[in-house]
Amino acid sequence: MPRTERTRALRVVLAEDSVLLREGLIGLLARFGHEVVAAVGDADALRDAVAAHEPDIVVTDVRMPPGFQDEGLRAAVALRAERPALPVLVLSQYVQRSYAADLLDAGDGTGVGYLLKDRVGQVEEFADALARVADGGTVVDPEVVRQLLRRHRDPLEALTPREREVLGLVAEGRSNGSIARRLVVTEAAVGKHIGNILAKLDLPPAEDTHRRVLAVLTYLRA
Repeated sequence: MPRTERTRALRVVLAEDSVLLREGLIGLLARFGHEVVAAVGDADALRDAVAAHEPDIVVTDVRMPPGFQDEGLRAAVALRAERPALPVLVLSQYVQRSYAADLLDAGDGTGVGYLLKDRVGQVEEFADALARVADGGTVVDPEVVRQLLRRHRDPLEALTPREREVLGLVAEGRSNGSIARRLVVTEAAVGKHIGNILAKLDLPPAEDTHRRVLAVLTYLRA
């Protein structure tokens, strides 16, 4: 049940690359008596705004320019590392498990929230979550909890026997062509298996990582 009796006005730095959603959130926050001291559209501007305004709370999207991957969430993790007492509420259309866990681990785990954007449509619940995070509470969407619990299981359990076999051959340093010859399948089939493996191991495309190597490391640690 939302605790709408909370009325403390907050100074908010808002980071959201969608202009329509950003303006909507500004209006929503104002409705509850909060002041958006800066509304920005990328991660660099978010960090600059926090340094300039020292807000009571940060509300940020996950995907932002230039890569539209997890720049906002990485900026939130960095801000929490620099300012462990800074409350941060992340809004996302999906769960990025690795950085979500880092965000929740940052500082002492208080004053942090991770909600899926569908929650913004439940206005009173969103306002209550914002207030609780600003007061040092932790608010995590049930779907985020479910995804993070999966993080503590055997990461290879979701792979089929064939996918495990392919990953084992990747770990031996074999190319897709070599794996195809070994398993007597086409290279296209191997590529499809590897794509499935990377997806199931939660290794989305990223400019600064080599997903094939990360998959091998996961295999070796399991």
